[in-house]
Amino acid sequence: MLHIKYIILILAFFLSACSMKNYTHSTSKIITIKTSKLKFSDLAYFKNTNNSVRLELFTAGINVQNIEINNLICLNEGCMLRSSFNSEYLNENYPDTILQNIFLGQAIYDGLNFTKTTDGFIQKIQNKDVDIHYKVSSNEIYFKDKKNKILFKIKDIK
Repeated sequence: MLHIKYIILILAFFLSACSMKNYTHSTSKIITIKTSKLKFSDLAYFKNTNNSVRLELFTAGINVQNIEINNLICLNEGCMLRSSFNSEYLNENYPDTILQNIFLGQAIYDGLNFTKTTDGFIQKIQNKDVDIHYKVSSNEIYFKDKKNKILFKIKDIK
């Protein structure tokens, strides 16, 4: 009986990592995601705080996928560590915070090759594992890794 209590406690802990948050910002965006395992281009509801993100992806008005980024990354299929998500869906060499930083429009790779622009910034990162062009402006976030064939494009709806 004591073991069941521990199992329930551990299960509650893991489920709370993807539990509903009180998001401070909520907007609609046009989002394009192209990876080997995720392909999406349509309307999304984007909710966030300073360090959490929730995307609700819709196709023809039907919710097809939710992505929540907190301590873990949660999809409809379940939650996983950020490093595990990167290995399975993106690239194992990416920093654990890359997806969260992209969706929040923050610098990636600890600001490597950061160039300020009039309404945002640009980062170009090339090494043996990646060929990234990342641009953040007031109405769009654009991330493309040519080497790994990964694209994220997040645009405000006008």
